[in-house]
Amino acid sequence: MEEQIRRFLSESFFVDEIAVDASFLAEGVLDSTGVLELVTFLEDTFGIDVNDEEMLPDNLDSVARLVGFVQRKQRTVIAA
Repeated sequence: MEEQIRRFLSESFFVDEIAVDASFLAEGVLDSTGVLELVTFLEDTFGIDVNDEEMLPDNLDSVARLVGFVQRKQRTVIAA
């Protein structure tokens, strides 16, 4: 999952090296349009739905946060 996310960041935002816990916002990786592209990628790639209220830095602002968020969402889908 982390590798897929890193590949997306590289191909879409030309980010080749970023620490797993580095903030996308602080590093200037994503803007508001980039967040929408990221959400679309997550939904299409990992089969999850990202609600508006989930579009928060706590969920989407680093590779580590993305991995944790997707894992939580996937567990919720499986449990349902």
